[in-house]
Amino acid sequence: MKIVDLSEMKQIEEKADKDYGFSNELIIENVGLRGADFIYDKIIEDGQFGEIACLIGKGNNGSDGLAVARYLKNRGLSIRAFLLFPEESMGPQVKKQLFLAREFGVKISEFKNLEQITSYFTQTQEKYLVVDAILGTGFRLPLSNFLFDVITTANTYSDVTVSLDIPSGIEGDSGKISSCAIRADYTLSIGLPKLGYFMGSGAECCGTIKVLDVGLPKILLEEGDLILLNREGVAKSLGKRSHFSHKNTFGHGLILGGSHGLCGALAMASEAALKVGSGLVSAATWEKNYPEFLSRLNTNEVMTGIIPTEGGEKGVQNILRDLMQYQAIVMGPGMGQTDKSREIALEVLNSYPGPVVVDADAIKVLSVKKDSEVFYRRKGPTVLTPHIGEFANFVGEKKSNVLEKPVAYLKRFVDQLNCCIILKGYATYLGFPNGKTVVNYLPNAGMATAGTGDILAGILGGILAQLKPQNVKSGLFLDKNKVYDALSLGVMIHSLAGKKSLEKEGSRSMVASTLLKYLPDAFLELDEENDDWRNDWIV
Repeated sequence: MKIVDLSEMKQIEEKADKDYGFSNELIIENVGLRGADFIYDKIIEDGQFGEIACLIGKGNNGSDGLAVARYLKNRGLSIRAFLLFPEESMGPQVKKQLFLAREFGVKISEFKNLEQITSYFTQTQEKYLVVDAILGTGFRLPLSNFLFDVITTANTYSDVTVSLDIPSGIEGDSGKISSCAIRADYTLSIGLPKLGYFMGSGAECCGTIKVLDVGLPKILLEEGDLILLNREGVAKSLGKRSHFSHKNTFGHGLILGGSHGLCGALAMASEAALKVGSGLVSAATWEKNYPEFLSRLNTNEVMTGIIPTEGGEKGVQNILRDLMQYQAIVMGPGMGQTDKSREIALEVLNSYPGPVVVDADAIKVLSVKKDSEVFYRRKGPTVLTPHIGEFANFVGEKKSNVLEKPVAYLKRFVDQLNCCIILKGYATYLGFPNGKTVVNYLPNAGMATAGTGDILAGILGGILAQLKPQNVKSGLFLDKNKVYDALSLGVMIHSLAGKKSLEKEGSRSMVASTLLKYLPDAFLELDEENDDWRNDWIV
């Protein structure tokens, strides 16, 4: 499913009207029907709420809100619509929907003062469900003082808030807010998800996002360059395993990292690579840290060795002697930010032709300024996995600038480096050299803990090791989409394991290693391929 900015969405709606006769009025009706169905079927429980409050603006968003109010009323619910602006200032579509709402028995209250709404929320019932239809995606900063007060009041007293198309106070393209915005529990996106959901404060305010199928022609909704990652698309790339396979069928991955006090990162990454199906996994650390690494390793299946240094090897296997025995290499988890780390990272990038995942400390010892040519001339897939701060330092930009325009920065440096970049955060962006950017949006407070990035790196390395390039010596993949699909699969598996861990452990008690426990559940969820998740985003 593609993600659109406001101009793209406007073009789709105009084309739907001009070429297919699908008018804005029809969209409003379908928003009303689909939105009401979602609220009634997914949120309402018997006796849970009394009267439902709809906050109505004067533009198209207000029209949608009144249509939802009408259809909820037709379901037998008690509905009150607060008109936040004088009726005479409203557009023609809002006036039409207002007429229909009155005819259907929706209670209409014209806004008088803030005390009116405050009294309503404090005196009429115990629990409140609020439908936010104040401002749409076309809102531009700043927010007026009047709406600031209304939105603050709604955030204070609402128990469940449903925003239509976007939480009021958020810019649709940038995700920016000025003073405040509605903090929605659910955002019902009209037609397609908007870019602002996944950027800036938008990602913090949208809650659970559901896309309403409002009847727009499917041909106009086909994928573009910015795509929302979903389980249906990922599951298709999972494939089945032959019963007649052996360990070498599924590749040999190498994980490089570990330093004093950080060997746990290497251990978790190595175990993750095994748990996603890599046939063989080797792990190497610095000679002086080798005993510490062994003490942290919780599985007997990982083969171990050392990263070579000038001091000799003391009988421990140097598993970097023959890089060609590996089908993928991960470097960085707990590796340390030393000159020797940089030397090894450059050696791998320059000497190894296959897929390389550059994570954590390996990113920190490299930079675009010094090493762009090294990345660009590699023929095999190179994958960088920075969080926002690491990315900003790596490319030499301010973190605030990257946060403001993550997609633009991602595209720029994917092109400059000819690399895949996975920019981690509550919304994770996957940038690919084919011009596509994929957004993974499964925010999880429990994932904000040390080590989850190491597990992601291991997952990616383990999955990449299972791919077969057309030419082993060159590391070339003629069909690079297989690589991009594999990376999307890895990110989704990581998120689903986190989701299951959150359900079982809770956000406070989750630690990174719990993700290892639930990786099988993540694969099973994808293997099921049932209608429930096939329509995960669409209602």
